[in-house]
Amino acid sequence: MRDEDLPDRPGEEDTSHPDAAPSSLPLDDTGETPLPDNTEDEPFDESLTEEFAALIDDGRTYAEAELAFQKTRASLAGRKIGGAIAFGILALIFLHLALIALAVGLVIALEPLVTIWGAIAIVVGLLLVGVVVLVLKARNNAMGLAELFKTDET
Repeated sequence: MRDEDLPDRPGEEDTSHPDAAPSSLPLDDTGETPLPDNTEDEPFDESLTEEFAALIDDGRTYAEAELAFQKTRASLAGRKIGGAIAFGILALIFLHLALIALAVGLVIALEPLVTIWGAIAIVVGLLLVGVVVLVLKARNNAMGLAELFKTDET
């Protein structure tokens, strides 16, 4: 279709074509087709309120199910954390026993080279050096942590 075949204004009939349908809507002052006036009160649809009630009921059911799921998950997580803590404590106890066995074994192994008192002094001295090193590292970490939370008051 060429531009000359198009109507000049929207809603204007094209009389050049014999099979062109006349416009069924009247034009307003601006040449635009006016929107229909819906001033009548339409009856309120009861099925719409039923749908909203069902939607609210479904939302409530979903919230209750989600709350029950989260409670169950929290309970399971609590039991798993308790088990992890118990096994961690047992592992630390076994580590402590292993270190005691190592210290006793070192004393027994060093006894022929130096006297029993010399072997005990060497093992206890090494353990005390290890304790001092670990305490100094813990203090440095604690001071670094304190620096993070220190406020500058200038």
